[in-house]
Amino acid sequence: MTDWSAAWIPLLLSLKVAGWATGLNLLLGTAVGLLLARSRFPGRELADSLLTLPMVLPPTVLGYYLLVVVGKRGWLGAWLDETFGIQLIFTWQGAVVAATIVAFPLVMKAARTAFEGVDGQLENAARVLGLSEPAVFFRVTLPLAWRGILAGLLLAFARALGEFGATLMVAGSIPGRTQTLSIAIYEAVQAGQDGEANALVLIVSVTCVIVLVLASRLVGGSVRR
Repeated sequence: MTDWSAAWIPLLLSLKVAGWATGLNLLLGTAVGLLLARSRFPGRELADSLLTLPMVLPPTVLGYYLLVVVGKRGWLGAWLDETFGIQLIFTWQGAVVAATIVAFPLVMKAARTAFEGVDGQLENAARVLGLSEPAVFFRVTLPLAWRGILAGLLLAFARALGEFGATLMVAGSIPGRTQTLSIAIYEAVQAGQDGEANALVLIVSVTCVIVLVLASRLVGGSVRR
């Protein structure tokens, strides 16, 4: 029998983690995408490749790197602990860090492509009309690029929602605290709890299908325009 009640706690935690990760990537991914699209500097494509690594690295490798950086003995983790008393390992905030980094390339790539697709003549026309650079960005550039950025954010949300390997290494699996949907599915299968596993798998699958359909429609609408 499918146990739907057991799915709510990891579902809410996963939505919380994915929401925070998507919000952070809205700022970080969009900013870096704009920088790569509009700036010309030596090593730009190398920087793009390095920033895309989380998309292709095995999640366990990425999780190891995160442990080296934000673990109690890591240079950033030790500084956060000594200075602010913040520990990211085995916390939901650590899960957010892992999900943010894993999903970052999806937003960065989408934002860069969207900004590169904006007609520069329209921006120049706005400058000729006396608009400042911030006004050009918010009134011309961003309205023309928002569909591509939003599509990347939706894909990043789905990726963060299903993140497993890096999250397990950084945040662990503490029921009610760090056990996300994907981790709960793994442990339910290992424990032979087929009903709970079925409920969790169905929730993740339906959510990801909805997100992919929305992203496809946004990208399609952007291309038609």
